[in-house]
Amino acid sequence: MPALGQICTFACVNNPPPPVTTRPITPLGFYVIGSIGCAAAAPIAQTAILGRELTMNEAYRTMLGCVAGPVGWLIADWLAPPIGTPTPPTQSPQQPPRQRISGRNISIPPPSEIRLVRDEVLLQFEPGISQRALTRIASQLQIEQLETQSFTLTGRTLQRWRITGNLSVASTLRAAVGYPGIAAAQPNFLYELQQAQAVAPSDAAAAQYVVSKLRLTEAHRISSGDDVLVAVIDSKIDSSHADLTGVVVDEYDAIGTPGPAHSHGTAMAGAIAAHSKLIGVAPKVKLLAVRAFSGGRDSAQATTFNIMKGLDWAAGKNARIVNMSFAGPGDAMMRDMLGKANARGMVLIAAVGNAGPQSPPLFPAANAHVIGITATDAEDRLLPQANRGTQVAVAAPGVEILAAAPEGGYQVTSGTSVAAAHASGVAALLLARDGKLTPAQVRNAMIRSAHPVAGSRRDFGAGVI
Repeated sequence: MPALGQICTFACVNNPPPPVTTRPITPLGFYVIGSIGCAAAAPIAQTAILGRELTMNEAYRTMLGCVAGPVGWLIADWLAPPIGTPTPPTQSPQQPPRQRISGRNISIPPPSEIRLVRDEVLLQFEPGISQRALTRIASQLQIEQLETQSFTLTGRTLQRWRITGNLSVASTLRAAVGYPGIAAAQPNFLYELQQAQAVAPSDAAAAQYVVSKLRLTEAHRISSGDDVLVAVIDSKIDSSHADLTGVVVDEYDAIGTPGPAHSHGTAMAGAIAAHSKLIGVAPKVKLLAVRAFSGGRDSAQATTFNIMKGLDWAAGKNARIVNMSFAGPGDAMMRDMLGKANARGMVLIAAVGNAGPQSPPLFPAANAHVIGITATDAEDRLLPQANRGTQVAVAAPGVEILAAAPEGGYQVTSGTSVAAAHASGVAALLLARDGKLTPAQVRNAMIRSAHPVAGSRRDFGAGVI
């Protein structure tokens, strides 16, 4: 039985507990506690103040600065080199959303953007980057190089990379922000041709109303587009078609794999330059055929990389006009190249798109350097599915158009695609008369000559050419 004294050691009133002795916190303890608290709270506070996520360098500098002061900042710069401060993406239709990093261009697509190659990114590296650095970046981002292309028009060398890991395109580009050796990065976007499903011609379609609508018989007494070089960036053109004999003077295949002639490219070429059964708007032009699109009859697509290769090639061939009967998302690298092409004196013409009146602006037609074309029918009524907006410069015939088809055939097609091709032909007529016209002067001439129609300027632009 325990002794009474043992039982009452702490419980009995007459035996109070011994006094508790505490040791004071040393200055070093205060420093450690304060540093830990600072390192935990400071990044949160700084994020709230700046209204954005901190870069890796900023986070390290904040935390290590709490612990080691200025020495911590040096350690942070060594662990994660500073890459600058990201600014919010712009919202203008001329400026596709991207994250700009201290003079570098890292374009990170929003989650809703699906018009891209899902396992590819385009990268531009800083000049002089070492192979060792490239290998490290490729390993850490889990990507492998597919293709390298130097673009004379922009002076840039771009590389196409495949994502081999589990990251999405957006996540890979977000991770690329942490590598100062990467000067620019973006998705390899996808573009689609802007033509409704073509049908075989009927007897009712035998009459080519475009001839009378554009007064081509009278126009050709003045100009037939003689020897103006027009690049058609599209699907493969059937250059052996009777209506295109002798018209295609050079060809470039940006895809690099064999493919048959395609209905869309052949139709666009014929709308511009047909000279047998059909009458093109400018039958004496010279066409530069650029195959950048591949796929089925109604589902051909092209990538940023292949379109840019075609545009650069066309510039090297001194094309005066570039017909772009396609549409897609805003694209930073494409925008840069279009600006350089315009500065070089190339007239850029594109279809505004067939995505409907509620669609946001599509590119390249919405680019400030491009003449955006919509489509109307024989009675000057707007194509119902045509895009609307301030990017519409003028309208051109583009509904139920009799057009050339592969293997010597013919088709009836509708869309802003063929309207853009007709506008490219009109531009060629102007340049054949005065080869010194600038792109801005060609645009102004087309706008001045368009006849107004009833309806909004957002629908028809200045009117029908």
